Amino acid sequence: MIDVNRRFIMGWLDWLLLSVSVFLIALVMLQESKDDVKNTFSGEKSELFKNQKQRGPELLMARITMSTTILFAALAILAIIF
Repeated sequence: MIDVNRRFIMGWLDWLLLSVSVFLIALVMLQESKDDVKNTFSGEKSELFKNQKQRGPELLMARITMSTTILFAALAILAIIF
């Protein structure tokens, strides 16, 4: 049977999931786009899959974003289970 209070009150896992999701959105918004905006909407040939190595702050930001994404996915699965 589902606890009535559990349905309406966010637990610590839900709050953690919410904060990680907001942090993940902020990280994605801060990253620099690899593709030109005009090529995205015009349909021109883009070099999206061109070999470009990330270095310095871009590499750090990409690694933090990937780690946060994995953490978000794990927390989402845990939130469904518990």
